[in-house]
Amino acid sequence: MKYGFIGCGNMGSSLVRALHNSTTDIAVADFSEQSKTFAEELGITHTDNESLVKDCDRIFLAVKPHILSSCLAPLKEMLALKKPLIISMAAGVEIAKIEAMVGAKLPIIRIMPNTPTAVGKGVILYCCNELVSDEVLADWLADMAPCGIVDALQENLIDAASALSGSGPAYMYMLIEALADGAVACGLPRDKAMRYAAATMEGAAKMFLTSGQHPGALKDAVCSPG
Repeated sequence: MKYGFIGCGNMGSSLVRALHNSTTDIAVADFSEQSKTFAEELGITHTDNESLVKDCDRIFLAVKPHILSSCLAPLKEMLALKKPLIISMAAGVEIAKIEAMVGAKLPIIRIMPNTPTAVGKGVILYCCNELVSDEVLADWLADMAPCGIVDALQENLIDAASALSGSGPAYMYMLIEALADGAVACGLPRDKAMRYAAATMEGAAKMFLTSGQHPGALKDAVCSPG
């Protein structure tokens, strides 16, 4: 078994869905009933943490930062012996802290993804330690390609960028809702208003990404003088 996910909440399941386009050799370990249903839906393995570490050589840490230490504690000996590739998405937890939690040097990639990863339109920032070889990194990047943008970033910038791309989708959803509310107040049916707002946001983003123009110039192209 190649990839394992310790934790399968909103973000973990989004990554699993995207990674599933590259490989079906995936296991998840999570206590929730939803995760069991999710695993059955995708045809992947649902297991426990210990079995996952034993069977998988690339392990995503997809639990909340405040429980990461307690989650890793019973797995320390297995991880130190096997030395799998660790991919951590624990916000605010540096690579050095993960090494300290395990008590050993392991190949570690630290990432910060966002939920649009589930539909192949995500933004994933990553950095890694010196134990991640160029070959392993290239292979991992190829597997992650269906997720969207996967971009290298210095670790000292990860937290700042996480506030943008990690939390940013919530602001986009609020904007969609606000635009739709305004349209509904003018008489449009809500289902059409929501669809128009979302498509407008998608189109504007695509226009910016493909045109190479400054967003201010694109804004001016929409606005009529006076």
